[in-house]
Amino acid sequence: MWLDLYLVPIVIRVCLVVLFPFSAVEKIVFWKDALAQANSTFLPKSSGPPLLVCAIVVEAVAPFCIVFGWHDRIAALILALFCVITAILYHPFWAFPDFWEPGESKARAHFWDFLKNFGLVGGLLLIVFAAQLAPAGVVAHHPLSSSAVYTPAGTAPASAVHARSNHDP
Repeated sequence: MWLDLYLVPIVIRVCLVVLFPFSAVEKIVFWKDALAQANSTFLPKSSGPPLLVCAIVVEAVAPFCIVFGWHDRIAALILALFCVITAILYHPFWAFPDFWEPGESKARAHFWDFLKNFGLVGGLLLIVFAAQLAPAGVVAHHPLSSSAVYTPAGTAPASAVHARSNHDP
């Protein structure tokens, strides 16, 4: 019971957001470098410091809200939007001509960071829309079963994972 109610959800949430507080600390410790990156977009140079402070606050506060379940939906939504904005502003892989060239490629490096940001967005949106976790015992006994992902919200029975796994060959 404690595994399903506490341990699994906390481990999932910690794994999802663990990088953000470290990123906030890095921005504080290496302020000049972070400010140079913040000023590297089309936005006015004067917007760099306020954007950086906002980023630090979001990366420092939202993960703790998500892990401890305090206003976790809005925190996850804000962090998801932060990831989208960061991907578009700071990982414009399309702006580099070296995508298909062999060797080191700025375009490919930004491409993978861009996609990683959207991977985080997907995980964060699962928090926003409160995906129901399957009990650990069901997953352990039926690891190849599927979740009821594509049912309209609120229509999947609470035991959908268990019922579905009983019908798997």
